[in-house]
Amino acid sequence: MNHTPTATERAHSPIELPHDTDDRWKQGQAVGRVVLKRRKARPFFAHHPWVYHSAIGEVEGQLRDGDVVDVCNERGEFIARGIYNSRSRLRVRLYTWNADQGLDAEFWTQRFRRAIELRHQLGAFQPQRATRLIYSEADGLSGLIIDKYDNHLVAQINSLAIGVRWHWLAPLLTDTLELFTPSTSSIVVRCDKSVSADEGLPSSDPYVMDGNEQPPITIMEHGLAYEVDLLRGQKTGCYLDQSDNHVAVAKYMRDRRVLDLFCYAGAFGLNALARGGAREVIGVDSNKHVISVAQQNAANNRLTNIQFETSDAFDYLRGCQEQGQRFGAVILDPPKFARTRSRIEAAMRAYHRLNSQAVDVLEPNGILATCSCSGGVSRELFLSMLADVACRAGRDIQVLEQRGAAADHPVSSCCPESDYLKCFICRVS
Repeated sequence: MNHTPTATERAHSPIELPHDTDDRWKQGQAVGRVVLKRRKARPFFAHHPWVYHSAIGEVEGQLRDGDVVDVCNERGEFIARGIYNSRSRLRVRLYTWNADQGLDAEFWTQRFRRAIELRHQLGAFQPQRATRLIYSEADGLSGLIIDKYDNHLVAQINSLAIGVRWHWLAPLLTDTLELFTPSTSSIVVRCDKSVSADEGLPSSDPYVMDGNEQPPITIMEHGLAYEVDLLRGQKTGCYLDQSDNHVAVAKYMRDRRVLDLFCYAGAFGLNALARGGAREVIGVDSNKHVISVAQQNAANNRLTNIQFETSDAFDYLRGCQEQGQRFGAVILDPPKFARTRSRIEAAMRAYHRLNSQAVDVLEPNGILATCSCSGGVSRELFLSMLADVACRAGRDIQVLEQRGAAADHPVSSCCPESDYLKCFICRVS
């Protein structure tokens, strides 16, 4: 698919480009070098893809942000090839460790195809299926997330490296995708405002590449229908990483009264009823709009014995404690509490408070399904928090399952940060 950017796309372009950069970026050859400080090269020889400014000793060449560079150790030995961004603390994103490989159209097409082939093996192209097609570092495409909702795509651009190239990467992606599935109906482009600030990208509202309004669509996940707003929904529209956990948690819900906090579109609660045989579900979220979506999803799936309320989760739990309410299961799926390493300590206090409150409203032998999507919070740290909650509450917490994201969100062994999602299913006696 040969695509010329429309006026709408140009108006929403992540960054304005100098006239002569496009051709040299398409050639994909390094135009400068980044030399690392002494004893800073080891992570990058091990294929970690992020070079922070603190590891860099010298920058050689008159570089523009978005230029391809070679990263070398202090002796000038080639390590990897990546894309430079002086606006970010993450100064170079690495894409290849092959000195003979340029970051040209062939390179990007190969990476797209490798990622899409995996999702094809996972059954991603069934009608109305939603899946993650490309997962950034885990697919060797740092700074790019592509989610597929039926035949619609959402591109989440998380780096300047991708943002400045997107107008010619998009046709490569759609051409590759057409080898596996019929033509794409639309592409929505999104960029998180905090990511824009970190990367030095101009802030941009979500937009559809052809300029047309994108109505909500319906997807199917494990036999349940969900409405998804690709322009205004959180993340890329919904939380695809939890899809398998919705079912895993549901099998512990039979005959229980369930409290689903941070419920978003209601997936955990709906599965608790439809697949788990829960007696009753209460879903709580602070966002009025998503509560209305959750209510509509319940109605569309003809599920009763479920109600949704708009409230802060901490306030709602405190009210339950004061009223003496008890539940057979509590599900916690909060937003990211720690976006940076400096916020981990504060995040752990929040996780401790939240899980303590949840344990206090659980019946004996109740089920606690508790999640964290903060990448800087390790499984070990999260489990240590649960141990302290158990000790302070005087109750035993048995971990029945430790889970992560669905298989379409693979984890790179070279980039442990891609293992961000933790889901612990516990019995609290």
